[in-house]
Amino acid sequence: MPGADRQASYPSTVAYIARLVIHRYAMLGILDEEGYPMDAMGVLAYSQDHDNVVPLRNAGAQEVMPGRGCTECGNYAVIKKDGCDFCTACGAMGGCG
Repeated sequence: MPGADRQASYPSTVAYIARLVIHRYAMLGILDEEGYPMDAMGVLAYSQDHDNVVPLRNAGAQEVMPGRGCTECGNYAVIKKDGCDFCTACGAMGGCG
């Protein structure tokens, strides 16, 4: 484990590498050892008083539903709708029948 004299086990190689990256950022003073920023940078702040803020989802927009892989956008969101393949992420229509 970075910064310790004892060993630790991780569920995957990705988890181990993420821990190393967080430790390195902690050494640089960007993050603490838990992975939280040392100083608030305002990156996650959301202000609704700006005119140029685009809503994440339009009113009445359909939710993305899990399904098969879409050939158009690559999302796993293809379902059967009215007998046809329909991607709930991008709206692409596939084969019917």
